[in-house]
Amino acid sequence: MARSVAAEYMAGGLGDFVRLRPGDLTGAAASPRPDIDRDALVGALRAYHAALGTLDANVEAQLGRLAHPASRVVVTGQQAGALTGPAYSVHKGADAALLARQLDTEDAPVVAVYWIASQDHDAAEVASTTLLDLSETLHHVTFDLPQGRPVGRLPWRDDYTAQALALLDAFDAPAEHVERVRRRVLSAAAAGGSYADVFARLIHGLLGRAGLLVLDPLHPALARLMAPALARELRAPLASSERIEAAAQRLEAAGFVPQLRRPPGATNVFLEEDDGQRRLLRVDGHELRTETRPYTTDELLAVLEADPTRVTPAAGLRPIVQDTMLPTLAFVVGPGEIAYGAELQDVYPLHGLEQPLLWPRLSVTWLEPNVARLLSRLDTTAAAVQADPEGVLGRALARERGAAALSQDTLSSLEAQFRHLADGIADLDLTLVGAVERTRTRTLARVEHLRTLGTRALARREDERSGQLTRLRAHLLPRGVPQEREMNFLAYLLKHGDTPLDMLLALEPGWRGELVIP
Repeated sequence: MARSVAAEYMAGGLGDFVRLRPGDLTGAAASPRPDIDRDALVGALRAYHAALGTLDANVEAQLGRLAHPASRVVVTGQQAGALTGPAYSVHKGADAALLARQLDTEDAPVVAVYWIASQDHDAAEVASTTLLDLSETLHHVTFDLPQGRPVGRLPWRDDYTAQALALLDAFDAPAEHVERVRRRVLSAAAAGGSYADVFARLIHGLLGRAGLLVLDPLHPALARLMAPALARELRAPLASSERIEAAAQRLEAAGFVPQLRRPPGATNVFLEEDDGQRRLLRVDGHELRTETRPYTTDELLAVLEADPTRVTPAAGLRPIVQDTMLPTLAFVVGPGEIAYGAELQDVYPLHGLEQPLLWPRLSVTWLEPNVARLLSRLDTTAAAVQADPEGVLGRALARERGAAALSQDTLSSLEAQFRHLADGIADLDLTLVGAVERTRTRTLARVEHLRTLGTRALARREDERSGQLTRLRAHLLPRGVPQEREMNFLAYLLKHGDTPLDMLLALEPGWRGELVIP
């Protein structure tokens, strides 16, 4: 079985693949400060927030701190998901704010930044979201987004607003909480702009008070700051790809499955062509080309100079481009981004940088009161339910009802009897011991399989009577996906007001676990 890159890193491994071990804040703080034009960065962020309509007192305060010559940032990022997307999109932003607050000093301010992946063109990944109401009805909304174009180019449409409001109208929750979320959505949508702009306003509305700045790399002033890094890539279009692929091969040899592969000729740069489609540049012989036509390096550099928003980094280059324009101290990341990061250490020197600290994001599974009570009665955890919902409920019911045939004690007793039998037969004929062991292995495996089937059947019958299994799945595995990766954070605000947001912002950076909403 392949080893998990993220799990290895979080256990303190991957020393050959990342510059700093997880949690090494001392090493991160001691890293050379990148040579960043802070005045240009602050000016670009101010222009972006002004255009977004979010240039408030909190933003101005953070921009003033970012202008300090010794400032650093804790950065995180995510795709512009529907109505903030899955809960971890908000969790990541909160963690960046919490970590920045912990590291901040008067002499060296630390500011939290949320990089919105507006350049991403996989609309299917950001078009939908899921919310669960008090009646335990799952609401799933999907916006009709065109494919192939960066989501930061897609205009927010009135019918998207209508869909969102229809969802809120149908959502069973206290009226005052629904109204507060309705105002958030209307405020974000009314200002218009792109699909990514609405996401940015929602994130700002939730986390701006915690000191988080949002950043959209498709804003012209911010895109201009990325242009030097992208120009370096265009002049040596395969250098970063070769280093990523070399790291991928080393990871593979160490027993991991690399997250990124760079096939021959693939660069780490996308071009938004005249038809609005975003396509990867490849090296074919001595020329650069997309699937539609060839380009000279000078042509591409001219496009970059005329409109830097049209030349954008691929996933393997995005963190490096991000860190050429931000004085990054730490990068708050999820498991997939950790796997990316394990292949990028040797790419940073191509741009005169060192890889920053990869900070595994905080992780919260939200437990509403009825689910918390049920988990307590079953003597289990949300993580156990997510791994095996039928098994957890079935085993708990078997214990409650004294179903001896389904107990671990019964299996252990059977195993002990086999061992006693093996000892007795060994005294008679040693050549039969192997046959006894094979019989024991097959029998116990079959009994364990039948025991599993029995506990799951018990869970299903109980679910038909009480709906316990359905409830656990709806809360903890909505649409078959672990809660944090599917459920929209707004669902908790709709049902419980701002209490979950206040709880989130009171956590320690990097916190992981289950939180009971009172």
